[in-house]
Parts: sequence; structure tokens; C-alpha cells
Amino acid sequence: MLVSSAVAGLNHLLADASWARERLAPFAGRTAVFAVKPVEIGVGVDNDGYFTEAVTAEPDVSLELPLASLPKAIGGVDALMADIRISGNADFADALGFVLRKLRWDGEEALSRVVGDIAAHRAVGLARGVVDWQRSTAQRVVENLAEYFSEEQPMVIKHAALEALSRQTTELRDDLARLDKRLRKLEARG
Repeated sequence: MLVSSAVAGLNHLLADASWARERLAPFAGRTAVFAVKPVEIGVGVDNDGYFTEAVTAEPDVSLELPLASLPKAIGGVDALMADIRISGNADFADALGFVLRKLRWDGEEALSRVVGDIAAHRAVGLARGVVDWQRSTAQRVVENLAEYFSEEQPMVIKHAALEALSRQTTELRDDLARLDKRLRKLEARG
């Protein structure tokens, strides 16, 4: 079910991107596996450049993303592409990488087919504004919490304060070592 949903989603994007289908069509019959262990999605390419479901033990290309890299998805596809490990046919991998980096869903275009151009443009503009507002609000909340926990309610120590404490601890240790040495000398005398 996951594979069929992924293939359907990718093909929906490919339907509006003839350049991407043209880039993939020469690799008809080839297979690829996208893996974020333990999940693997096997796809093939048909003659028209669309993806098909494929189950193969030996894919032509394997693209594996470490599970620890998933939080980078917030930064977009480009942030994830740096962590993907690719193995297999270099030309096919290059074509897949190019298509996956450049393939974008045009929400405004899709919505305009249902509600018209003007309403779609306004709805997408409103959605972008809400997303930007949420992003900036989240950033300000994180900054305020960091300031609160380091200044108002010191649960987090500043780097400079930590270094000062480290220096003072080192000085105290050295002073104690010198005192201990003096006490031993006095005990030896007396």
C-alpha cells in the first residue's frame, strides 16, 4: 500500500512535468529502490517515463537515506540529497537524482483547476503567509526559551560561564595540590 501510494504521488507530479518523463523514459525497464530502513520502496520506469511498482532483489539503482537524516526533510529535498547513499547504474542514478531534486508540486496550478486562477492564487498566498508566520513564530519561541533558560531561570549555562567555571576549578585543583604538598613537607619536618 505504501509503495502504490508513493508511485501514485510521484506519477501525479510527473503528469505535469514532461521534462521529467523525457529524462526518465530512456531508462524504461530499469528498477530502483528508495530505502529508509526498514522501509523500502521499489519502483520501475515504464516507456512513457512514469514510475511503476517493482519488487526486485537486484535493483539497477539503490538510494538509501539514513533514518537519522529524516529531520533534515524540513529543509527540503536538497537538504536530504546530501545524505543519500547511491549505488548502482550511474546514469540512471543521475537521472533519478535530477528528477527528484527538481520535481515540484504546483499547488496553485492544481487548485486553479478546481476554484479558478484568482481564488487559487489568493488561497496559496494565504497558505504561504500562514506557513511563514508559523515558521517565524516557532523560531522566536525557541529563541525566547533559550534566553529564558540561560538568563531568567538558569537551567542552561552559557559557554562563557562554563569556561570561567572550568578555569576556576583548575585553579582550585592546583591550589589544593600545592597546599597538600606543603602539608606533607610540614609533617615530614615535624
